[in-house]
Amino acid sequence: MRFHFVKIFLLVFGLLVVWSFAGEQMAELRRSQAAAVEAIRSTAVTVAPNSSPTEIAKASNQGVDLTRIPIGDGRISTAPQVGYVWSCRTRFRTSAGPYANSGAWVQADGTYNLRTKPTVKGSVTWPSQFEIALSDGVRSIIGNRLPKHPTGQFPIARNDPAYAFDTNPNSITSEDYQVDLPAMPEVADTAACVPMGRIGVLRTGGYIFNALDVWGKDAVAYEIQDSCQGHPERHGAYHYHNLTTCLEDKIEGSAQVTGHSALVGYAFDGFGIYGHRGEGGKVLTNADLDACHGHTHDITWDGKKVNLYHYHATWEYPYTIGCYRGTPVVRSNNPQGPPNRQGPPDFQGPPPPQMPPPGGGEGLFF
Repeated sequence: MRFHFVKIFLLVFGLLVVWSFAGEQMAELRRSQAAAVEAIRSTAVTVAPNSSPTEIAKASNQGVDLTRIPIGDGRISTAPQVGYVWSCRTRFRTSAGPYANSGAWVQADGTYNLRTKPTVKGSVTWPSQFEIALSDGVRSIIGNRLPKHPTGQFPIARNDPAYAFDTNPNSITSEDYQVDLPAMPEVADTAACVPMGRIGVLRTGGYIFNALDVWGKDAVAYEIQDSCQGHPERHGAYHYHNLTTCLEDKIEGSAQVTGHSALVGYAFDGFGIYGHRGEGGKVLTNADLDACHGHTHDITWDGKKVNLYHYHATWEYPYTIGCYRGTPVVRSNNPQGPPNRQGPPDFQGPPPPQMPPPGGGEGLFF
């Protein structure tokens, strides 16, 4: 009987030891995940109240001529190519579109003047929800697609001077979504084309679309957006085609004055999107980046220094992502509904109808 009691005692003691060890391991895992999430949150995101003259001034001070940005029309490829968008869509609308009345900001030498381009008036605030969480090697981005900064008034009012150039009839609407990305993405064996519609998300909460409009033209040059360079498409998704000037292009490390830009968003293959500046604070151009608009070196990733591929924003076309260098988890060209891993395939069928809807072509935009 005494021997049997000892066996039971040892068994219970062993189970308690294992339970205690497992509990400590789980607690350590939770602490690690919490630290990673805190590292993401601690990378300060400064959202300007509407447009940010500071970012415009920074560009001018760094030698960027925002009055003569080359228009990217025709720079659509069928394979990765520096300075191009490798678009999954291969055919585009051929009608004139709503931009026949483009103003003096579009210049005869093939450039446009970002400083004089009209913007949609208004300052509308939104109940934005945006959260990033890490768990078991997955980065979950959860939001309602509303931006943290004020936007212009959409639909564009008839008495808004911007209406003469773009009659966008769409309203900004919210829709809950969650997209799960690899926390440590890997470069794929081959690059992938980018669909029309969302290709990533900025830390403002708004989607990033590729550089093209539905006519296959340079959306940043022609489309009339608000002073944060955003606008809604037909399903109400507020989005940008470039890095908004309403998100401060901060430097990695709060104590630094110059250096590499901080993280500003995520592409839907999991890789980070960083601001306009590379190592040493250099303002990057297409010549500094690969065909997908990125490169590899040490960056701050979830609070740690790692050698990892990443994308950069540039002031010139294609502005953010030319193709996916990783494996995309969102393949839908339809921004209606939450992003998911099983979205419909990218559009490759016959060209859409030639006539824009009443009120201008913005109702068709992806």
